[in-house]
Amino acid sequence: MRKKSILIVDDDKAVLKSFKDILESEGYIVDTAETGQEALEKTEARFYNLVLLDIKLPDIEGTELIAEMREYTPRMMKAMITGHATLDNAVEALNLGADAYIMKPVKPEELLRVVEEKLLEQEEMEKISEEKVAGWIESRVRRLEEEQG
Repeated sequence: MRKKSILIVDDDKAVLKSFKDILESEGYIVDTAETGQEALEKTEARFYNLVLLDIKLPDIEGTELIAEMREYTPRMMKAMITGHATLDNAVEALNLGADAYIMKPVKPEELLRVVEEKLLEQEEMEKISEEKVAGWIESRVRRLEEEQG
């Protein structure tokens, strides 16, 4: 099975290092970004299974970044992590495409639980998509065989 890749976006170097160490110890491939612009450039350059991003970044609000990422990386799971939790932020993040909303400080076991849940959801969605495509192909082949037969 292919290793899962995760992008962590936070302007706090201590948070980046902590999350990176926790996730790498579980076998994930981890990349980091300190700004929204850096995160966008990285997600345009390669596929990440999951992005963990802070709501407060120096150049963009995390909710805006999620909305931008959703446009061109719909398969990537997105989890908002914040030390500035408000009901409005949570609702906005979820409405704009966040798949999870986590409050800081984050315990390692909570971080891993959310990551594992979201990656499992992604696998299930991909499996359903593959089954739909296979079903569509089978029906087209049958139809063509009937037309030719």
